Amino acid sequence: MKAIVTVKLKSVVLDPQGQAVLGSLDKLGYDFVKDVRVGKVIELEFDKVRKYDEKVRELTEKLLVNPIIEEYEIKYIGDK
Repeated sequence: MKAIVTVKLKSVVLDPQGQAVLGSLDKLGYDFVKDVRVGKVIELEFDKVRKYDEKVRELTEKLLVNPIIEEYEIKYIGDK
């Protein structure tokens, strides 16, 4: 089983990396792109012996995200 954790900056937080990508896209002629937000995707693989929802959420909040400026979503692939 896998848990896919998608992390991105909250919409109220400035995304300098996204702005740099947006500037580069504009210079390359892709001026139709109006905004870019950059995030990260983390894949966790584990046995499907029991449900891990609570533990995955716990480790995500303790290690993978900064809850002050980031938000996240967890999706599971495989048998639960």
